[in-house]
This record gives sequence, structure tokens and C-alpha cells, in this order.
Amino acid sequence: MKALHLLAGAALALTSAWAVAQEAPESILPPGFNDPTPAPPPAPANAPASGASAPSGGGPRTVAVPVVQGAPGRGAAVQALPPAGAPIGEDVLARLPSLDELARMTPEDFQDVLGLKPNFDVPPGSRRAMTRIGLIDEEEGGLPATSLSGQNARLVRVALAGNRGGLVSRWGHILLRRALASRLDAPPNMAPQEFLALRVALLLRMGEPDAARAILQDIDPGNITPDLAAVALRTYTEAGDFTGLCPVITANSRALDDPQWQASKAICSAFRGNGSAAMSQLDRSLSRGEMPRIDLLLAQRYAGAAGRSRRAVTIEWDNVDELTPWRFGLATAVGLQPPEKLMSEAGPRYMYLTALAPAAGLQRRAAAADRAAAAGVLSSQAMVDLYSQIYTDPDSSGVWSERAEALRDAYLLADPGARLSAIQKVWDGASGEKEKYSRQVLTAFAAARLPQSADLADSAVPLIASMLTAGLDGNAMRWAGVVDAGSEGWGLLALAAPSRSSAVDSGSVDKFISNDESAERRKSGFLVAGLAGLGRIDEGTASGYSADLDLKLGEATRWTTAIDGAARSRDVVTVAFLVGLGMQGSGWDRMSPRFLYHVVSALREVGLEAEARMIAAEAVARA
Repeated sequence: MKALHLLAGAALALTSAWAVAQEAPESILPPGFNDPTPAPPPAPANAPASGASAPSGGGPRTVAVPVVQGAPGRGAAVQALPPAGAPIGEDVLARLPSLDELARMTPEDFQDVLGLKPNFDVPPGSRRAMTRIGLIDEEEGGLPATSLSGQNARLVRVALAGNRGGLVSRWGHILLRRALASRLDAPPNMAPQEFLALRVALLLRMGEPDAARAILQDIDPGNITPDLAAVALRTYTEAGDFTGLCPVITANSRALDDPQWQASKAICSAFRGNGSAAMSQLDRSLSRGEMPRIDLLLAQRYAGAAGRSRRAVTIEWDNVDELTPWRFGLATAVGLQPPEKLMSEAGPRYMYLTALAPAAGLQRRAAAADRAAAAGVLSSQAMVDLYSQIYTDPDSSGVWSERAEALRDAYLLADPGARLSAIQKVWDGASGEKEKYSRQVLTAFAAARLPQSADLADSAVPLIASMLTAGLDGNAMRWAGVVDAGSEGWGLLALAAPSRSSAVDSGSVDKFISNDESAERRKSGFLVAGLAGLGRIDEGTASGYSADLDLKLGEATRWTTAIDGAARSRDVVTVAFLVGLGMQGSGWDRMSPRFLYHVVSALREVGLEAEARMIAAEAVARA
């Protein structure tokens, strides 16, 4: 009975524990695509909370009603103690912790022992519905929320789960990110939590942890399922925001039986003021070998920064042969840099994470930006902001400082020829196609400030390509009188033009093809596919070029059938998802003109012609 009273006292002290202040074209289609298997039965709809109106299809997500919480009266109920002599089951006694265990317990441990779940006391009218989850509303540029209302859930599931995250196109990446971040309703026969988990997981594979985290923060912690908890753990890990995960852990302490989840619980306890208990828990995990040694040492280094539990933890990478999101996120968060060998072997996604990590340092971020901008992770404005910080940083030197000065000259020098030389200096030294294209993203607005001039005609093609990386089609079209018909610059403008009053001249297309020196005349194939998809050459002309260049534009596959069907149904979200699925690959050599034709055509049909034009122009520029 003393143990029971001690346990009851611990439960009563639980609320005070929370208040402790901190003291410091290969096969891109996954198996089973479009197979006619029946869709799963619809999940039972969640009953609306008391005091809240259920959201309508086109109305706001929730309708708040005034809720006044009554103060407890004098007759408040008091839980009676068990009568004297009441039998206590052996199972209850077996679960009672010892005094030493009680002393080491964190608030989460108390929850687990007592079977409690924290009550955040959110008034019913303030609870958020599990509909239209996302960041961007349609009025803010997002895609229509009800686009998937008539779509097959299995097609959506395959399109999202089957996408590995690496797209050949910068503009395709931007479009897919926009679709995933839009406020969307789940398709019929798919639970909102599953739809959300699929979207967030794909954003992570694309190297977009910030967008993924922001979407997760759009739901109440009480609506987290175990699958969503697993996705949340990966999201906050890759974002390096381990304390940001704490509200999810607090509300869902038992969601996962995973060593990283348990280590994250310890980190949260440390930052809540329970540093000694947290470090003891990590020490026990280390002695038991529950995780690799490097993983727990990094967790101790992070948790040790909280309160009085600070301790020196030495991190050694000698025996580490693989970089994981956990290691990268924790190392970056505590100001460490993983070895270059591990970074180079880990793949481009870690470069994207570095480019987005404020704690990584300006020069590391600039080096990573040479890949992230080409992929679509960073915008031209974000690149300029990054180099502006480098320019004003007194500790920056070497190539980064020189490039920042050249970028400033590209904007401010009076002579256009000198500004062009500064832009070319920014481009110089790029080690590959992706790095070169990222530098063109960096100079897009500087290129748009140059006057169109025959004196600069020799540099017209890269200048036009640079402007189109940021969607500056109006500025690019000013160069139409400078470039020759049938040249590559002409081809870029023929695709990027916002509108045309007549079909593109076939003689100019013939000249473009005859001058094409790209491998397998890929630029010509992409030009024809883009013009056909945009409706800027007629079907007969497109068919003739398709036969001459062996493009097979008219041949169908399961993917082309699916995206064409979604376009005919005006399902813009499914079209965007299928564009991402069809544009997977490490480079434009993995993309076929036939697939590009269906991408451009479908986007144009659902009203995304601007994106279609930019993707088509990018294909020709980067082929």
C-alpha cells in the first residue's frame, strides 16, 4: 500500500513535472501499376467533435463556435480511495516500479506506467479537422483541394509511394512540391492520415524536410497514427529539429517501439529540465547496444546541451562507414561536419539537406547549393540571399567570396559588357551540368537586367536559359529579335513564349534539327515533343517529325494512359503526381521525348501551361 500511495503521489506530481523550466526511362513504374484490383473499403468517417460543425466540401476546414469552459464548482468530484482491505491483483503489483526506478523516471515514463495520455484540453471549436491538410490554399497558388474527389485511391497511392524522389527536371520538382504542399482532401477510400503520410514521405525523398515539417505541423498531435509518427520522426530528424518533435512524442509516447524514438524521448526530457534522467537513459541504451555507438553519442551531445546536464562528448567518425539522416541531422544540429567521404558517398539528397540547414555554415551551404538549385530545392532568390550573406560575412574568403563579389558586379556595374563578364565569371568553374545549371539559377535576375543587344548575341543562349530557370519568360522574350531563326536560342523562346498567334514555322524547326549537335539529337527530340505538347505544331507535322527522329510520340504505355486520362478529367493534382512519377531519373538522358510530350500536353490541358512551357524549355536547355 505504501508503494501504491507513492505511485499515486507520483501521478499527482505529474503536472508539475511538465512545468520544470529549462535551465539553459529505366522502368519508372512500380510493380502492380494500374492493375485492376478492387479498392479497399472506405474507412469510417470520424465523427465531428462536440461543439464543432463538420466542414463542408467547399467551406472552411472547421467552424469555430464559442466555447466557455466552466470553472470547477464546490461540488467537484473527488476520486475515492479503495476501501481498506480491497484485494490488489498480482499483475498490478508486478507493474509497480521500484523507488530507484521512480527516481529515474521522466514524465513520459510516468505516462507509460500509469497508462495516461496528456490532455491538452483543446476546446472542440479549436480542434483542426483532418481535411484540407497542407500549406498552400488555392487562393495562395495551391492546387484545388477537391481535385481527388473522383480519383481511384490506388492510383494515388502508387503515384506517391512509387516515386523515389529524384526528378530530372527542376521545374518538375517545383510543380510536384507545390502539389504535395497544397491543402488537399484525401481521395475516397483513403484515410487522411495515410494520404498525409504518403505526401510527407515523398517530400523527404525529394530533399524537402522543411516543407514536410510544416505540413505535419498543420495537424493536431492527437491525430497522429503510428505510421505518421514514423514519418514525423524521419522528418524532424532530417530537419535537425529534435526538440520540434517533442509535442508529437508527448502526445504519442507509445506510438513506436524504435530505438531512435526512445532516444528522441530522452532528448525531449533533457530539454524539459530532466537532464540527469535523460542522460542516464541514453547511457543505459549505450551500454545495452540498442543503437550504434555513434548514434547514441550524437544524441548525448545534443541532449547534453540542455540545462545542468551538460557534459563533454567526443565524436569520432573513424569506424563509421555510412551516413544516415539521424547522424547527419544530429551532427549538423550540434555544429559538426560529417566527413567529406561519407557525404560524397551518401547521395545528392544530403547536399539538399545541407543547403537548407542554417547550422551548416555559409560555405558548406554554398557548396551544396551548386546541386540543390538545379534540382529545384532552392529558388533563384534563395541563392542570391545566400551569396549576399557570404558577401557581408567577414570570415568568408576564397572562391566563395570571389563569386559573391562577381554576383554583386553583375547587378551594379554600369557597362553591360562588364556585367556580362561578371555573370560569366559566376558560371566559370562549374564541374558538371548540374553545377552549371545551378549557377544559371543564381544569375537569373542579373541576366534579366541586361539590355538585349546584338553585341551580346554570342551569349544569348545561356542568358536566355538563365532567365528561364526563374520563370522570367517576359524578359527572355525581349531577345527574340537578337537570336537567329532555327538556333538554340530561338528554340528556347519558341517553347517559352507565353502565347503565340500562329504555328511555329517548320522551316525553322528543320534548321534547328540540322544544326543540332547534341547526343542522339536529343535537343531536337525535346523541341518537337514540347512544341507538339503545347499545340504549337499541328498533329500531322508532329507525326512526321516523330517518324523522322524515331520519337514514338503516339505510342501508349500504362503511364501515358493514366496521365492522359487524368488530364481529360481535369484532375490537376493527379496529373502533377503522375508528372513526378514519369520524370524520375538522375539526368535528362533518362527522359524520353515521348514522355515529355505527354507531360507537357497533360499540364497544358489542366491549365498549367506556364509549368508546361518551362519544363519543355528546360529539357532543350539541359539535353
